[in-house]
Parts: sequence; structure tokens; C-alpha cells
Amino acid sequence: MTQAEIRKIIGTYYEAGSELEHVLIVHSEQVAQLSVEVCARLKKRGVTVDEEFVWESAMLHDIGIICVDAPGIHCHGTEPYIRHGVLGREMLDTLGLPRHALVCERHTGSGLTCEDIVSRGLPLPHRDLVPVSTEERVVCYADKFFSKSHLGESARSVERVRAQMAAFGEASLARFDKLHAEFGE
Repeated sequence: MTQAEIRKIIGTYYEAGSELEHVLIVHSEQVAQLSVEVCARLKKRGVTVDEEFVWESAMLHDIGIICVDAPGIHCHGTEPYIRHGVLGREMLDTLGLPRHALVCERHTGSGLTCEDIVSRGLPLPHRDLVPVSTEERVVCYADKFFSKSHLGESARSVERVRAQMAAFGEASLARFDKLHAEFGE
């Protein structure tokens, strides 16, 4: 997919030039850039990864934010923020992009297990929403370093990301630490 094709997909749901479109694109470009850097590190280690798919997925991973209620980042939908991944999956499935859709669904936090969802009473499907493929894990990992509410800031430190993951429990932190061991420098 080209950059123009990605923009066309985004334009299916987002008003061109809107603040929300800007938030989505800037954040996604940051995540995509780090994702591509991670892919380069993996290639040097002899790991096969679909870089084009990773870039495309990073650009589309948060497409579902348009449906959520998060005024601080210009989202004026009705759904809870935690649902943006599953909503993004539905959107991309509708467009015939099932692999990209799974990245949307599985990137939240360091992934969410069915046990996490049930025990915390999250308004999500009762199934594991944890990144499975290398490409899914790369986007999930890269996403943790950039905030949509502090748009354009440089990447967060690993220590800061770890602290944020720890706030959601030991299992969340352990999943992030595993991603970092796999993809960090």
C-alpha cells in the first residue's frame, strides 16, 4: 500500500484537515518510524519480517479512535477508549484488511488476555487480544513509546513505558518486558 492509499483509508472515516485526523496521522507516523527501525534491527539479527505490512499496520493501528470518547485527543465518539482497538478491527475488516485489523485489535497495552479482560471487567470481547505475529508485536511495542495526548514529543524512555505498564499489573509489565527483550536495542 502506498502513502496515498493509507490516506484514502483514513479519509474513509476522518475529516481531512481535522484536529483528530492530525492526531491520528502524527502519532501513527511516529509509531511507523520506530516500527521500521525495529524491523531493520530484526533483519540484522536474521529475523524475517514483512516491513511493508508493519509500516501499513502502524499507520492504521489506531484508526478506531474516531469512535471513542476522549476529548483530550479530539475524539468525540461514544465508546470507551479501551475499545478503540476492537473498533478499528471492525473498520478494517469491513475494508477487506483482516491482517491489519488484527494489529488494531491486539495492540492495546502490551496486549490483553481474556483473564485481564474478565478480571478487570473491561468492555471487550472475552478472548485474548494479545499480539501474535512478529509484525503485530512490533507495532504493539513501538506504540508504547508515543502518546497521542503529547503529540510530537520524542519517544518515551523504556523506564517510563515500564512504569506505565506496571500500573496495569505485573502481567502487563511482563508482556512489555518480553517485547523489549525481543525488539529493544
